[in-house]
This record gives sequence, C-alpha cells and structure tokens, in this order.
Amino acid sequence: MDYSIEGDNLQVVRISLDPGEEVYAEAGKMVFKTSNITMESKMTGSGLGEKLFGALKRKMAGESLFTTHFTAQGSPGEVGFAGDFPGRIEAIEVSSAKPFLAQKDAFLCATPGVELTIAFQRKIGAGLFGGEGFILEKFQGEGLVFIHAGGDFIHFDLAPGEQLEVDTGCIVGFDATVDYNIQLVGGIKTALFGGEGLFLATLRGPGRVIIQTMTLSKLRRELGLMAGKDGGERAGLGAISDLVGGIFSSDD
Repeated sequence: MDYSIEGDNLQVVRISLDPGEEVYAEAGKMVFKTSNITMESKMTGSGLGEKLFGALKRKMAGESLFTTHFTAQGSPGEVGFAGDFPGRIEAIEVSSAKPFLAQKDAFLCATPGVELTIAFQRKIGAGLFGGEGFILEKFQGEGLVFIHAGGDFIHFDLAPGEQLEVDTGCIVGFDATVDYNIQLVGGIKTALFGGEGLFLATLRGPGRVIIQTMTLSKLRRELGLMAGKDGGERAGLGAISDLVGGIFSSDD
C-alpha cells in the first residue's frame, strides 16, 4: 500500500490499493475513490457480542459505531480521506510492542492489521483536568494508522526521564511508553491571571509525542467570539440607522 499526504492546513491522505488490498476508515471521512474501490460498513469483532462491545468502545472514544472498509477489486485503485476541520494528518506506524495513544476523535483510517480500542486514564487528576478526559484512543497491532487534529503539528522524541509540559488539550498523541499526568501551573497569581488555565499536562519519556497548535474547542470559541462581535456590530449599526431614520422622518 502506497500513500501520500497532500495539502497545507486542509490535508487529504491519498491511498493507493492493489487488487485485494483493504483500508478501513471512520464513517464519513472519505473524500473520493476510484470506481473499482468497493465500500462496506462493518462492526469489528468475530462474534455478535464482540462486535457490539467493539462498537460501544468506539462510541466511547468519540467515533462512529461502524467503520467503512474500502477494497480494490480487479485492478489498482485509489481512495482519499480528510478530517472535518482545518488541521494536519499524520501517519503512525504501530506494532504489538509499540502501541500509540491519541486524543478522542483523532482516528481517520488504518490498515486492517491495526486495532482501534480505548485506554482509560489510570490517574484521576489527568482524567479530570488533562484536557483529554478519562478515555483515549489506543492503536495496537501491526500496520499504519492515520490520525487527524487541528492546526499544525509539533513533534518531540523524549529521552528516558525527559519531561515536556503542554497546554491541556493540545496533545494529539504519544507512545504508550510515555507517562501522562497533570500539574498545577504555578502560583495562584499565575494560575488565575496567566491566561494558561490552572493545569498543564506533563509528558515524561521515553517516546514520541505529537502536539497541535489549534484545538477544536479553541477554534469553536474564536468563531463564536467573531460571530458575537459581528452580531453586535450589526445590532449597533441597526440602532444608528433607526435613530437617523427617526430624526429625518420626524415632523418637528
């Protein structure tokens, strides 16, 4: 399987499949496919109980109940996937010895050998205040998984014992070998007036870490502020227009 990631901050991953090759994706992420690529929605697992449990875990991780499987039939074909908001796509190679953890909703698509499951935060503080909640997506098995998150990505390769402090919510993902926790920002004055919140996420190596420059919550907040500002300006202009109209229409 060959692939390329194209675009700037609205990226798409283009995956070329040979006959019989397959890739599965989060429902609704496909952008295009060639006509010889077949689509089939499936629940993962061998039995009904395992399939239902797998679907429940996917729902808890913020994903859809079903995944869509794309297979090339008869000749090579191509399929493309993209995220739902401006951001980047990253290809992560996982193995049985090297699982990868990512924020909820990060999953885009993967090769069949990759299993998507969930990982619970073992530390209550990290779960409550770490920005990712108690549940993270966990990718294990053998193969490639493609994840999507907002803004641009910054990569770190932490040495054993090396610690990185990150704004809560800005973590895209990290190797399972990385220890994840939270800590207070500092003094009361810094916490209250520093603009960075009360807590920072801490990541201690060894392992790779990916962080994002724009979270979906920040994007929503800024768009909401812009909408509110525009609405206020329109309301102000409307009031001025009504006042001027009232003056010139007066009989006095």
